[in-house]
Amino acid sequence: MMSSVLKLLLVGAASISSVGAFSPSKFGTRSFLVDNNYRHGTATSIYMGWGPDPIWTGSEIKTNDSANQAATSIAVTVDVSPETAQDYKIPGQYVQVRQNEEGKPLFLAVASAPDAENAKFDFLIKKTDDNAWMTTGGVEVSQVLGGGFPIKEELDNLVKYDFPCQNILLFAAGSGIAPIRAAIESGELKTSKSGGRTARLYYGVRTEADMCFVDKFPEWESMGIEVVPVLSQPADTWKGRTGYVQNALEEDGK
Repeated sequence: MMSSVLKLLLVGAASISSVGAFSPSKFGTRSFLVDNNYRHGTATSIYMGWGPDPIWTGSEIKTNDSANQAATSIAVTVDVSPETAQDYKIPGQYVQVRQNEEGKPLFLAVASAPDAENAKFDFLIKKTDDNAWMTTGGVEVSQVLGGGFPIKEELDNLVKYDFPCQNILLFAAGSGIAPIRAAIESGELKTSKSGGRTARLYYGVRTEADMCFVDKFPEWESMGIEVVPVLSQPADTWKGRTGYVQNALEEDGK
């Protein structure tokens, strides 16, 4: 039987919200980091709040590309100010983005890893009629918001439980993969395929064509991240896991 989790860290992606269970809800997408420690059975949840009022800075959308085969999500790169780039320090942090002062802002988790020297943020956006403007031209971006995933605090300090972190479970549904990508590519998880700490990512989407960042999977696998796609509406030809991520976790725990 798989041991119970020790730490549970939560963040919304397409829209930032407090969430609970693993399955998709009316709030849209979400993602989870779970430290699976084999000697302790408590769980702590951390929720991202709305934060202070935004301070807007003019920015420019540089690129946009389809992020999956279904073309239902887009990967967007936005130039940001050097100050904004420097304020992004922790994977899982987010910003607000709006077209202009009359527009309704989007709350978007940053999909790229923190890099103070690179004043660009990547975002993953599920396409809707309300965010069609998020493809080209000028936009306004807020300061970096939220506490993000406190990876160093929660994983590197686990000696206080008399046992180091060896296994990490990651969960994402839909565009909730965005901050998980940032966490993986930041290197802060300190995983390795050759030995030491490893991680398993359960990534839930409806169909195979809905999976985003598929081209990144081999790179993540080489870093010691086992990727487990889980489809809720698979085609007959699909040979992988089906249902929802919580079902796959339960099956693997037996």
